[in-house]
Amino acid sequence: MDFFKNEAETHLLQGLNIENRLDRVSLHGSLDLTHDAAGLALALKLKALLDGVVEVLSREQASGVLLEKISLQASDEVANPFA
Repeated sequence: MDFFKNEAETHLLQGLNIENRLDRVSLHGSLDLTHDAAGLALALKLKALLDGVVEVLSREQASGVLLEKISLQASDEVANPFA
């Protein structure tokens, strides 16, 4: 993923949805890391993904462009059309 560069990129890892945004990377859902080779494979994929986020943030911090803290805007609440 090209972290923090677009609003459209998502990745699904089992039941965990990773959404790329300009101001955040959001993780939704669940992921079962089982005590077997399949669990190890999933754990390594998750680790690689998080390592990518850490790499981008660390590089930006080292270059002095990473903000100390941002304010996340609340999303607009939409009325339920089925209610």
